[in-house]
This record gives sequence, structure tokens and C-alpha cells, in this order.
Amino acid sequence: MYLDFFGLRELPFTLTPNTDFFIDLGGHHRAFEVIQQALASGEGFIKITGEIGTGKTLLCRRLLNQLRHPYVTAYIPNPFLSPDGLMLALAEELAIPVTADNGRDHILGQINSKLLSLKQQGKQVVFLLDEAQAMPEESIEALRLLTNMETGTEKLLQIVLFGQPELNDLLDRSTLKQLKQRVTFSHVLPVLSQEETVSYINQRLAKAGFPGANLFSAKALDEMFAASAGIPRLINILSHKAMLVAYGRGDTRVSHLHVERAVEDTKDVKIERNHMHQQRAGCTWPTLVLACTASSMVTLALSHWFQ
Repeated sequence: MYLDFFGLRELPFTLTPNTDFFIDLGGHHRAFEVIQQALASGEGFIKITGEIGTGKTLLCRRLLNQLRHPYVTAYIPNPFLSPDGLMLALAEELAIPVTADNGRDHILGQINSKLLSLKQQGKQVVFLLDEAQAMPEESIEALRLLTNMETGTEKLLQIVLFGQPELNDLLDRSTLKQLKQRVTFSHVLPVLSQEETVSYINQRLAKAGFPGANLFSAKALDEMFAASAGIPRLINILSHKAMLVAYGRGDTRVSHLHVERAVEDTKDVKIERNHMHQQRAGCTWPTLVLACTASSMVTLALSHWFQ
């Protein structure tokens, strides 16, 4: 609605994990380096965790886009699958012609043969699973069996798990002790600092084609950080809504009043703000529930046309 009004080529604050908008800030940069280092060292299991909205899926998509030879990638965005379903999904990603009727042993044998063939070609398979905290326990255990596939000196399959903190609770179960011991590299995605929040907003605007600088006032940026607790997804929701308010009122700059209106409109965002400083010290994460509908945003913009 507001692209021409603000001189933009595309929407800067969508919730789609568009890697063109990946902002290489501290926590995400370090996570990407951790993954690259772990893959280069041949580790079998790598774990990346973070709260809702911190950018795990975007990081995963960027990894998929960036990995080149000798890596071959397999990706499952929603691994809520049975062990057999997980094996079939991996086989499909590797273009192995099997079906559920073939049986698990046959499927595992075919996967092993394909991994060996790729290794002989100088290639390394990386299996990425997003939302890994949703995996059934027996499917997590099946992953351990997959990493048993190896030559005398090298793993045939490396696995990168992306998940919410509940993934740690899942791996802490006594029945998964053997798998947890194989996770040799891990990283926690932090929320953004106030300085990073400002950089995040301004860089996304620039990538979307905004022709000027400082679309958001300094006070608006302060309010945005206070309201979002530095959580990227929440920054996107509130920034988009604040721009809709400014557009609806015919204002060419986003002020703290627009941000406040966006916060008021986002009724299903609940943040325990008093936990922000604890979280930044490595303690409690803010409780976060997100809900944002197209109808509420349109209403937000149009409700101010005649005010």
C-alpha cells in the first residue's frame, strides 16, 4: 500500500524469510561462522537454537543458498515426522527412488549407498532440519542412526538442527543421551541490541530501495526497541504497522506516535519487558506470542485517512 508513498521498490518488513534481506549482525554472523567451522571440521551434529522470531529460518535459508561445492544439501522445513517418514524425506531430497513399501532397512541401505557414492565424488552431504524441537523423540533417535554412516575416517552425513529452546529440553532426556553427546558445536541466536535494532531497520529500508535516510525518527527507534525487545520478527511486524499508520495519516516520516499506535494495534503481542535485562545477561528470555493479520493492518492504515 505504501511503496510509492515512501519511494520503495518492495516491502521492507515482511515475515517471509527472504535471504536478500539478511542483515549480517553480530549474533547471526557468529552463528553462520560456527556452522561453517563445524562443517569444515567434519562434525556430525550442529545445533542452533533461538527464541521465536530471532531469525533461525532466515539463517537456515541463507546457509542453503551459500553452501557450494563440495557440499550437497538436504532440507526439511517441518520435521514432525515418524522415523520412517524422516528416512523417506531424506531419500527424496537426495533423489533416491524408494517408497515406504521398501521397508526401513532397504531405505537405509539405499541412503548409505548414495552417501558413499557422493563421498567418492568428493562431495559432502549436509542435512538441515528447521523447527527441530517439534520432532518426535523416536525420530531424533533415528538421526543418530543416520550419523553412524561413515567411512573409516569421515562422516558421510552432517546434520544441522535449528530449533527453539525446547530443543535443548528434548535432547536433555536420558533416552537421547547418546545423541546429545554427539552435538559438538552449538550456538544460541541472541536478540538484537538497541544499536543493532536501529541498524536492522535502516538496512532493511535501504535494501527495499528507500531513497533517503532516517525514515524513523530517533524517538521512534527508541520506542521500537523498547516494544520489540530486539526480536527481529516483532520489529518487522511493528515497523510495517507503524509505516501503515504514517501512510494513512499522510506523514512522510515515522514518529514515536506511529510506533505507539502500532504497538496498541498489535493486541496479541505480549512481552514481559521487565525480563529484557535479565535476558541480555543470559537469563530468562521474554515470553513472546505473535499474531498479525492482514485485515488488522489494513484497518490500521485506513482508519486514519480522514483524521
